[in-house]
Amino acid sequence: MLALTLDELKNYLRIDVSEDDTILTLLVDSAQEYLTNAGVPESDSNLYKLAIMMYVAMHYENRDPSQKIDGFNFALQSIILQLKDYSDPTETT
Repeated sequence: MLALTLDELKNYLRIDVSEDDTILTLLVDSAQEYLTNAGVPESDSNLYKLAIMMYVAMHYENRDPSQKIDGFNFALQSIILQLKDYSDPTETT
């Protein structure tokens, strides 16, 4: 189970109000689903928690439907690759 609390996420995003709690919860669920679909199993690691926070931040800050997200965050991509490599130590390259 994810050890990330809504308060930790809001602190990371510098949000002091509760008006967006529902959307933040939806984005956390979406981030977990995205990582699972990317081959990253749920984890209690800090790196997994950071990946969730970065995914949420990217989508929270770019909610305007007329705004296009040009590229996926390189740092988040790197974390996902590290988590995937860590999750399957028997996999060879």
